[in-house]
Amino acid sequence: MTSTPTPDQKLVDAAEGGISAALADLGRLVRIPGIAWPAFDQDQLVRSAEAIAQLARDTGVFDEVRIHRAAIPGTDEVGQPGILATRAARNGRPTVMLYAHHDVQPPGDDALWETPPFEPTVRDGRLYGRGAADDKAGVMAHIASLRALQETIGSDLDLGIVLYIEGEEEFGSRSFTQFLEDNAEAMRSDVIVVADSGNWDSETPAVTVSLRGNAKFHLKVRTLDHASHSGMFGGAIPDAMLATIKLLSTLWNDNGSVAVAGLTVRDAETPQYDEATLRAETGLLDGVTPIGDGTILSRIWNKPSITVTGIDHTSVAAASNTLSPEVTVVVSARIAPGQDATAAYEAIKAHLEAHNTFGAQLTFGEVDCGDGFLVDTSGWAVEAARDAMRDGYGKDPVDYGVGGSIPFIADLVQRYPGAQILVTGVEDPHARAHSPNESLHLDTFRHAVISETLLLGRMNARQD
Repeated sequence: MTSTPTPDQKLVDAAEGGISAALADLGRLVRIPGIAWPAFDQDQLVRSAEAIAQLARDTGVFDEVRIHRAAIPGTDEVGQPGILATRAARNGRPTVMLYAHHDVQPPGDDALWETPPFEPTVRDGRLYGRGAADDKAGVMAHIASLRALQETIGSDLDLGIVLYIEGEEEFGSRSFTQFLEDNAEAMRSDVIVVADSGNWDSETPAVTVSLRGNAKFHLKVRTLDHASHSGMFGGAIPDAMLATIKLLSTLWNDNGSVAVAGLTVRDAETPQYDEATLRAETGLLDGVTPIGDGTILSRIWNKPSITVTGIDHTSVAAASNTLSPEVTVVVSARIAPGQDATAAYEAIKAHLEAHNTFGAQLTFGEVDCGDGFLVDTSGWAVEAARDAMRDGYGKDPVDYGVGGSIPFIADLVQRYPGAQILVTGVEDPHARAHSPNESLHLDTFRHAVISETLLLGRMNARQD
């Protein structure tokens, strides 16, 4: 005698059955090099947006699907194309917003990729390609879940759904606040699922409960009004590179922890995580020691960090015996959850001005600040997400902190203060997002799709 499948089992079966098609569509999206940096072909972002809009329409879920560009506040420019698909809630059901982004990081040095960055390649249970994990996999996790929902529930689908796929997250979400302003009512939601984070490992899901903020800026250091011969004047005048090195070195203590007064630390416990795991997940070379103090995860989740991510100076190939008049660097700081990012930037700026040993001319510009985020875990949606992950992965989820930043979440909270925020993702620690050989663990993707399908299906049945 054959038993009738439960509603949950129907959802799981539909999600499982759609994985192959979802991965095929993901591969097609990976082939589109949609990068929001102006130096890259912007038509590719239009191609990407159009492809995703069609995927959304094809689900049969939405009342309306459109591509929208919003103005960039304070400029005459408009942002990159985002996809907004909406379905009104019925019969008193809640509305859920599903967020991901379709723009990707530049590929970097092609020579460092084992396979071409925009040619999706499967090997050893992973799909390789730029955006395969961050965040086109997030896009396809949403699409695949909606397909499964439509297949199993169909005309009985009462859940309100907003699908928002951003087009410039990797480039600072410059038009995000205006996009929210332009579409405030259409995007109003009770629950917001942000699929742009990670998991504890490839088998263990995570609910992200804290995110660091960020403060990035350009610093120009100038000591001379023209270049001079290093042999003739070296030893008497500080060139810009010397002044820059001396100045930047004051940002860190000898152990690599941040030495800037005014940057705060969040006091919170962290799970067990040892140095061997850190080495395995990051590729830290033999003999190179980790930096900072306290538990390893407290350094990543709860403390500030400062990294110099770019420098304008003479290349090695063009080096000559010259005292450089100016150097420009990009300083990227991560801010502990709970600290105002603008206040953190001002603290770093004040530190650099106070430690300007040789009196160099310092110019600060291109300032970009975004606040961190602490999730309120007391709401029903967080518990529903944990239950869905437990059933979708077959393992208890971990409450997870993230060292990176998703500043637009603070904008969502400000716009929709009553919404419950769920930060999830399809990445595992070996995804290498932003790096050469970025990849998606295929089984993690499958579990993520099942989990989201269960979450949405159960929300559709929820009676408040």
